[in-house]
Amino acid sequence: MNKTVLIGLEIHAQMKTVSKMFSSAPSSFGEEPNTSTSSLDFALPGTMPSVNKQAVINAIRMCHALNMSIDDELLFERKNYFYHDLAKGFQITQKNRPIGTNGFLLINGKKISILELHLEEDTCKQVLFEDYLLLDYNRSGIPLLEIVSGTDISNGQEARQYIEKIRSILMFLNISDGKMEEGSLRVDVNVSIKGNPRVEIKNINTLKNVENAIDYEIERQQKLICSGDSVIQETRRYDEDNKMTVSMREKTDSIEYRYCVEINIPPIKLTSEFINEAIDSSPELAEERMNRYIKMGLDENSASQIVASVDKADYFEKLLQEGINIRLAANWMNVEMQTISKKDKIKDGAFPLEAKELATLLRLIQEGKIPHTIGKEIFFSAIEKGEDIKDVIARYDLSIIDNEDDIKTIIAEIIDNNPQLVDDYKNGKNRVVSYIVGKTMKKTSGQVNPGLTNKLVLEELKGR
Repeated sequence: MNKTVLIGLEIHAQMKTVSKMFSSAPSSFGEEPNTSTSSLDFALPGTMPSVNKQAVINAIRMCHALNMSIDDELLFERKNYFYHDLAKGFQITQKNRPIGTNGFLLINGKKISILELHLEEDTCKQVLFEDYLLLDYNRSGIPLLEIVSGTDISNGQEARQYIEKIRSILMFLNISDGKMEEGSLRVDVNVSIKGNPRVEIKNINTLKNVENAIDYEIERQQKLICSGDSVIQETRRYDEDNKMTVSMREKTDSIEYRYCVEINIPPIKLTSEFINEAIDSSPELAEERMNRYIKMGLDENSASQIVASVDKADYFEKLLQEGINIRLAANWMNVEMQTISKKDKIKDGAFPLEAKELATLLRLIQEGKIPHTIGKEIFFSAIEKGEDIKDVIARYDLSIIDNEDDIKTIIAEIIDNNPQLVDDYKNGKNRVVSYIVGKTMKKTSGQVNPGLTNKLVLEELKGR
């Protein structure tokens, strides 16, 4: 089948603001039910909403990162519906004048249009039991950004890459923690084959499931059309166990939400100074950090690994602030730390060694006071035993052999015992140098200066 696949995504991102969108209640996760609340969250008489300034700043920063036009007037509307999850019976949102419009993101060189970005409040959490329902209003009122894409996405992999990029921007701007498993990043997917009804897929909780759900749904709809059956306009969910989408309910008509102006929040004029200050004070995005690291001398592959997560990039920044050479810091982040993280299944941001501690070790390596091999031993020992790295360092004999005559004697002995090494070197086998340096390191328990040793090995080979 050669018909065009149309995929649009609606991303809801909870913000990491101190308080909620329109109330002074704390915006938090994991607290006892109904404890992070205010009278406004329960819609008690006499309560009035007040707009969270930081949420507006966050929205402006996100709009700028997504190449969007930013409205200089903030308008809110009421979205009315008879659900259990908002005590007042309506949601304060933006309908006719979203703060951001007409943006885009580039995914592998392809432009994905972003129709709008608007501010709104989250609903409460519904906990369903067999014969009753409990409501937790801690989530009610938490600030949300809703980002609505165009239908330019073609498949599950492209959708996943788009979400990953949105998530990266949200996290590097310190707007959201992007945790889909906790519900702070939620995705609704719309899939259709051109000329046929649209199907919505809800309640997808991982990036991989988004990809799988879309690819399954494309195949399902194509099979229906090819067999002469009709695609029904409906809402479906993704069944992770059976790797398929499952019907939840049909959508015969669009819901009439009876939008009206939020009378308790008058229009708010956003001055150019306010908008520009929000943009100019934005934290660096992943791409901006990556470009800066490359200009500082890091190769593109190493830099891209560093900015793979905001926690890793922040840790790396701390090493640089401690005066650690950028290549040395990147090598340890991408090799030694990665080894430990995979082995012990440690998540980014939960690494057991503080950046200041690691910098203490790397500084000794950088200054030539200990060889890299000894540094690795100290590093792994400190982590495995949960010790302070200074205590581990204190147990090692860190005296460096840098007397040239002593090192030359060891090198000469190695070559005398292996005379073919000279012929191999003269025949262009340059790996001989690394071999002799390694042998010298082994004989001295890693206590020779590797740079000096390499120089002396070359001199000895050329002199024979």
